[in-house]
Amino acid sequence: MSGAEWPELPQPGRGRGRGRLPLPGPGLGLRAPGLPPPPPLLLLPPLPLLLLLLLPEPGAGVPAAAAAERFPLPLPPAVGPSVSLYLSEEEVHKLLGIDAELYYVRNDLINHYALSFNLLVPSDTNYLHFTWYAKSKVEYKLGFQIDNPVAMDMPQVNISIQGEVPRTLSVFRVELSCTGKVDSEIMVLMQLNLTINSSKNFTVLNFKRRKMCYKKLEEIKAPTSDKNGNRTIYDPVNAAPTTSTRVFYISVGVCCAVIFLVAIILAVLHLHSMKRIELDDSISDSSSSQGLSQPSTQTTQYLRADTPNNATPVTSSSGYPTLRIEKNDLKSVTLMEAKAKVKDIAISRERITLKDVLQEGTFGRIFHGILIDDKDPNKEKQAFVKTVKDQASEIQVTMMLTESCKLRGLHHRNLLPITHVCIEEGEKPMVLLPYMNWGNLKLFLRQCKLVEANNPQAISQQDLVHMAIQIACGMSYLARREVIHKDLAARNCVIDDTLQVKITDNALSRDLFPMDYHCLGDNENRPVRWMALESLVNNEFSSASDVWAFGVTLWELMTLGQTPYVDIDPFEMAAYLKDGYRIAQPINCPDELFAVMACCWALDPEERPKFQQLVQCLTEFHAALGAYV
Repeated sequence: MSGAEWPELPQPGRGRGRGRLPLPGPGLGLRAPGLPPPPPLLLLPPLPLLLLLLLPEPGAGVPAAAAAERFPLPLPPAVGPSVSLYLSEEEVHKLLGIDAELYYVRNDLINHYALSFNLLVPSDTNYLHFTWYAKSKVEYKLGFQIDNPVAMDMPQVNISIQGEVPRTLSVFRVELSCTGKVDSEIMVLMQLNLTINSSKNFTVLNFKRRKMCYKKLEEIKAPTSDKNGNRTIYDPVNAAPTTSTRVFYISVGVCCAVIFLVAIILAVLHLHSMKRIELDDSISDSSSSQGLSQPSTQTTQYLRADTPNNATPVTSSSGYPTLRIEKNDLKSVTLMEAKAKVKDIAISRERITLKDVLQEGTFGRIFHGILIDDKDPNKEKQAFVKTVKDQASEIQVTMMLTESCKLRGLHHRNLLPITHVCIEEGEKPMVLLPYMNWGNLKLFLRQCKLVEANNPQAISQQDLVHMAIQIACGMSYLARREVIHKDLAARNCVIDDTLQVKITDNALSRDLFPMDYHCLGDNENRPVRWMALESLVNNEFSSASDVWAFGVTLWELMTLGQTPYVDIDPFEMAAYLKDGYRIAQPINCPDELFAVMACCWALDPEERPKFQQLVQCLTEFHAALGAYV
């Protein structure tokens, strides 16, 4: 098969017709060892990693000029050292889930596209293995750089830092060990200099890796037990000798008395106080009494998409690995309890200055505010300030406070948790978040659509994919922390002038975007058009249902803020989804990108991709766009 005769693949979102799948770029240099170019991949879930194309080697069905352009020769052909360096099939499978070899250098030909890719290393992988050899004398020198030495130790190798490339096929190992001190994503650069002794030429290869390191939880050691099963915290055999046994026994007696006294006090307090109800993340989906929103008149095409499992019955996602299933349990929290939960981050009203109103609903408002530093009054920070109007009910105020706590305590560059609250008596509660100067992502996308005719270069497809990658990174972090968002959408994201996107909570979203929420007769306003089928039918939420919502959010990005399923009655959504209907492919949306959306909408939660896979796939697609834009 020649390089121009690629097999036809099914086109996602176009019925059962067939068409050609355009090549997004020179690929990653992936090639199954000793085999001809692979057959087309089936569009079955989970797809993100299967969307990578295994392209032929340079020169195999590729014109010589094109091969030379893709793989330039940095080493003088007169010397002919014939150096090769690659990742073995087993190593590629460990990192990417693909059975193929990944060549960085093959017989002096450098795969610059593979070198430019910043490969994600799974957090539980501490060793990387590289295979290399040279047919003649080639000297090397290794060096490493990391951007956060607190989170990761300096990488170590099991070979000398400098020496000669072995003449036989050999493997060297690079150790990437986290310190366990902080949570952080680490950028690692491995630089390999290859020098030919017989000439002054040398080649520099830069290998980019990134790895998520997490803080280790301290082990709590249990008290020791004797042979009779009695638990004790004092071991006279191993303990240092004391100068006075009397002092020891007196100390033990005093400790026992104090413990007994504390136990009595706690028992009395328990009997004379009300039970505290735990503030749970699931309260963020509490009901609102706004009633049924009227759908807009915008038209959208629908199809019985060739999405995965369009005839699969609804199943519980209890088997979805590493994910937590939650019922949308609506608990009753009082305003006093909600305020008590955020008391530790409360600040004085005098430190807050309200400026322009950014968004306004029936009872809620978002201001552009200024926060004065508590130590230096001359220092100010910009902030979003969420608050309510005078006519807001106590239930609505309580809901704003509880929903604002969804992301509290989480730290990631693509998350925007609350930083302060103001809950002074006589004042309407205020919730403060760091300021992002371009505001709400959904409103930003719609503004881009309005100016698209006058300024078509205002935002590119590559920019939109970059936004999707950031949202997927933030959701991947939440999935690792077993936090379920339950309301992921463009309306619950914000953006700044550098196109950095952050995920926020859904506090006040029902009031500010009433057309996106509907009541299905259960007195609960829900984001029906963004919800997975198991969430609509069984009220079950998991990271897999967040993946479904991410697919709809990706569709929002590609349509610049259009409303999904706008012509479908919210009461009919469950039946439509069960019958296999999905949103149509957006105009100008590449087939590969729509295939990612389709994977997220598999009826079986276990067959949807993980967020880490979505990050990997979208990063590959973004790099391919950059190579040809």
